[in-house]
Amino acid sequence: MDHSSHHAAMDHGTMPGHGGMDDMCQMSMLFTWNTKNLCIVFKWWHIRSTFALWVSLLAVVAIGMGYEALREGIRRYEVWAARRADAVPRQNKSAITDRAHVIKSVLYAVQNFYAFMIMLIFMTYNGWVMLAVSVGAGLGYLVFGKRTTATKDTACH
Repeated sequence: MDHSSHHAAMDHGTMPGHGGMDDMCQMSMLFTWNTKNLCIVFKWWHIRSTFALWVSLLAVVAIGMGYEALREGIRRYEVWAARRADAVPRQNKSAITDRAHVIKSVLYAVQNFYAFMIMLIFMTYNGWVMLAVSVGAGLGYLVFGKRTTATKDTACH
């Protein structure tokens, strides 16, 4: 039995939980300033109003700052771990440095995951979102990057 004509006649835009075609996430692979139906990384991060846009842009700035805070936290851990390793007798040094290396490996993975998520946010190709990522990175460096150079080791974020 062919139900295609019956299904086509149904208006899903009026059904609860269904947005109309005008309420779908728009994904552009070209640079744009358009914010209508902008989704950031996730379907649930769907911007439908000017207020939601501003809140989202502030969230993106905070995410960018958080990345710089994470980097500073990792730097501080590395300094602490090095001092701790230097303070123990030679026979215990290997266990301390091995444990610190495992922890640094986990922190490195977290840092890379965070950086790639920021890259995905940037790849909305929306000018406003891209500016928010850059402002967040700059403010994060201003607040948390006093003891590090401004150059980056990685190409991604």
